[in-house]
Parts: sequence; structure tokens; C-alpha cells
Amino acid sequence: MAASLNLALVGDYRASAVAHQAIPPAIERAAQHLGASVSFNWLATDEAGVVDAARSSDALWVVPGSPYKNDDAVFEIIRWAREQRHPFLGSCGGFQYAVIEYARNALGWQDANHAETDEGGRMVIAPLSCSLVEQRGEVRFAPGSRIAEAYGAQSSDEGYHCNFGVNPAFSEALEGENLRITSWDAAGDVRGIELIDHPFFVATLFQSERAALQDKASPLVIAWLQAALARG
Repeated sequence: MAASLNLALVGDYRASAVAHQAIPPAIERAAQHLGASVSFNWLATDEAGVVDAARSSDALWVVPGSPYKNDDAVFEIIRWAREQRHPFLGSCGGFQYAVIEYARNALGWQDANHAETDEGGRMVIAPLSCSLVEQRGEVRFAPGSRIAEAYGAQSSDEGYHCNFGVNPAFSEALEGENLRITSWDAAGDVRGIELIDHPFFVATLFQSERAALQDKASPLVIAWLQAALARG
């Protein structure tokens, strides 16, 4: 009998969002690759019980689409996944919020903020020097990182839909005992992070799920499901 997984997709679904169109086939391709049976639920961030629903999953993904209708719920879910060692994937907005959650609660930067939604404090997530809305570009992976291992390569061409990313002024300080920056663009700007003390906590500014729209599997979605299966 194929292994069965219950997945939580945390975010406010929009049929017009390219990433949201890509996520279901990306999951289906990954599940087929692994011979696993999966079900997934889109959890609107403002719905009652969203935090408990996310916690009952076998793995969770904070999907693109920030700002979310309930940012506090998203931050609470990310913190729980980080502290409870729950398989976590974040892309685009999920990446941005994962960075802020870590800065606030792991590094103690209570004033870490997002320029899209906040004023003042440390703007850890700031406007990109060039918009990446519906853009593609090469990303480089740190050798030996989970991202590199998932891809089996040191780089990849990936798609984006974003105007915000890690403020270069804080990138060096973000790296600490647990967090590692493991993906960059050609200019050296941060494009992916992971936690080295966690079974699977990976977040990228790029949207690896878009591979499904090119009839390809997403290596990161496969790796995320593998982590969920490994939990037993």
C-alpha cells in the first residue's frame, strides 16, 4: 500500500496566481515520483482554526501570496514548524515570512519587519533593486546544502513573482548557529535559506513549483514530501 500524506497549504488561494496554479500539479508529480498517496488542503489564513489545521498536517507549505489576510497566523504556524521540527517548505511570501519569523524569535530582533506591511524597525525584507514579477534567472546553490542535494546540481534556472527580498544589509547577520543562506542569484543576493538543525526547513524566494507548468517535477517539492514520509 502506498504511503499516505496529509499536506497543508497555508495561504490565501487565488485562481489567477501562477504559483497557485502550479502547486497542485507539482505535488501530484512529486507524489507520483515517490509512489505516495497525498491529499492537500488550502488553508486560508483568516479562517477559524487555521493554526490547528496546519499543525495536524504531515507537512506544511507556506505558499506565495503575501501579504496574507492574517499575518499573525502565518508567523505562528512558521514558528511552530521551526520549533517542532515539522517538515516545512516556503516559497516567495513563505520565504519572506520565514526569514522574519526567524529574525524575531530565534535572533531576538523583535523589530524585524517587512517593508510591504510595516513601518520602522529593521526592514529585514525590503524592496528588491529590480522587480522579479514574472521574471526568471539563475540561482546558485551552496555545495552540500539540502537545496543542492534536492536538485543534484549547483544551479538552476527558476521563476519568480515578487518585489521584495532579504535586505542585503542584514544578510550576513541572519546567518547564525542554525540558519544558513544556501541559494543566491548571479549578483549574490539571497534567494534561499534552510535550517541545519531541522529535518526539513527550506524556504526560497524563487517558486520551484513552476516547474510543473513546464511538465517537470520540482526537486524541492519531492524533497519536502520525502521528509514527510521519513517521519513515518
